[in-house]
This record gives sequence, structure tokens and C-alpha cells, in this order.
Amino acid sequence: EGCRTGTETDNLDVLYAPDAVSAEAMAMPGGEMPREVQGLEAIRGKHAWWNSMMEVLDADASDPMLHGEDRFAVIFRLKAKERASGEVTEMEEVGIYTVRDGKITREEFFYAMPG
Repeated sequence: EGCRTGTETDNLDVLYAPDAVSAEAMAMPGGEMPREVQGLEAIRGKHAWWNSMMEVLDADASDPMLHGEDRFAVIFRLKAKERASGEVTEMEEVGIYTVRDGKITREEFFYAMPG
């Protein structure tokens, strides 16, 4: 729900383990954000970096798709504008989440690579 209302950062303390890992398919261009970060503060930093680089114009998230008792997936679709260039891009990615003791311990994002 937080992803649908733009309040996903507010849910980090509630939903994520303190040592959670967030992994992208690749490091972000420019080297400002590594492919993988660990810990809530690093994940908060990743959210702050994204918000400083991009303006989300439209976004949608699927309902969670369960896989056993410890994983789920969500499909994200969004339209975003790069703040520096003004370029608008439509994106789609799949987030795979691993849960332990009721908290997300790992999130992995899959998407089409540019080029």
C-alpha cells in the first residue's frame, strides 16, 4: 500500500529487518549508488538518492504474489522524469522479497537493462 500512495519510506521501520539487504540488477549509472546496500540506513539513503534524481509522475504496484512462506513478488510500473534532463521514462520491474520473522530481510529488483 505504501508503494501505491508514495509513503513506502515511512514503512521501512515497520516492514524491514535492521540488517535488510537491497539488491538492484546493476549499479546505478554514475557510480553514486552501488548495486547492493545493507541496513535500514543504507536503504533509506537509496530511497533519498532515487527521490533526488527522479520525479515519479505515475506509479502502480501489483498485489503481492506469494511464494511459499518466506517470499513474495510485486510488479512495479512507473513513469518518472529525470530531474537533471527532464527526460520521461516508463519503467517496469519485479521486486522479489524474502521474509524472516515477519520482516523483509532481502529485496531484489529485476528489470530490462538499457542498451
